[in-house]
Amino acid sequence: MTTDESVPARPLVYAHRGASAAFAEHTRAAYLRALADGADGVECDVQLSRDQHVVLLHDANLDRTSDGTGPVAERTIDELRRLDFSSWKGVRIPEAYGARSEQFLTLPDLLDLLRESGRDIGLAIELKHPSPYQLKLEDRVLEVLRTEGWDPRTSRLGNISITFMSFSPDAVRHLCKTVPSKYICQLVDDINVSEIREVWGLGPLTGGAVANVLRAAQLEGERIINDCEVGMAGPGIEYVREHARTVQRWLDSGRRFRVWTVDAENDVALCQGLGIHEITTNKPAHVLAQL
Repeated sequence: MTTDESVPARPLVYAHRGASAAFAEHTRAAYLRALADGADGVECDVQLSRDQHVVLLHDANLDRTSDGTGPVAERTIDELRRLDFSSWKGVRIPEAYGARSEQFLTLPDLLDLLRESGRDIGLAIELKHPSPYQLKLEDRVLEVLRTEGWDPRTSRLGNISITFMSFSPDAVRHLCKTVPSKYICQLVDDINVSEIREVWGLGPLTGGAVANVLRAAQLEGERIINDCEVGMAGPGIEYVREHARTVQRWLDSGRRFRVWTVDAENDVALCQGLGIHEITTNKPAHVLAQL
């Protein structure tokens, strides 16, 4: 009996910003827990500090996940390291996972943690846009990785297999100039105008204008996947539920799938049933136990 290698025995499990249901996202504790939980890979979001360090933060502003305020891009690395990025979660950090002052991470910090894991591990890097530094973000990330010993041809850095992803079609096309397309993931999601207005605190007109820009990016992202310009498709779990035909067509075309953020048991079962290759979750231990 032969096995179709394109259909995984089980989806690989990537820890979304680390094991972020357990500890504050993007912190040392979250990533160490993800490794301890046996995650096949970890995911991170990257931004640039004022002095061009690649830092692990999702939001463009500091307010939600630290005791600081204002844009990340206006702070130096030293200023960022002095902020508290873990206490907002309200969870005690075990001593083995580092002090509160050690929780903030740069990309090189995360690479060190993954190298020290002593096993093969995946790293999915999401490049956040819009960025005040525009595509300089991508260039700086690749520069840091090369300095660390990354091989663009295989996209490996020692025991770490690295892939790149973004919602921005411009970022994806820019990455394709340097990185083999099979290591690049185009992220897609449906655009909800009321949700955008609420999250960003926008009025009706501004919210509608922003939604139009995002919708255009979504359509271009879908085209990039349709035309097989990248090797990976990255829809959200709601997109998978709402666009079953599109998802099946992309799967049939040979796209590798990375679906986010999959925490609920029924969504894990859906992804496994579809033959999804990678699941990104806040709860890697729970998902691995179910699989």
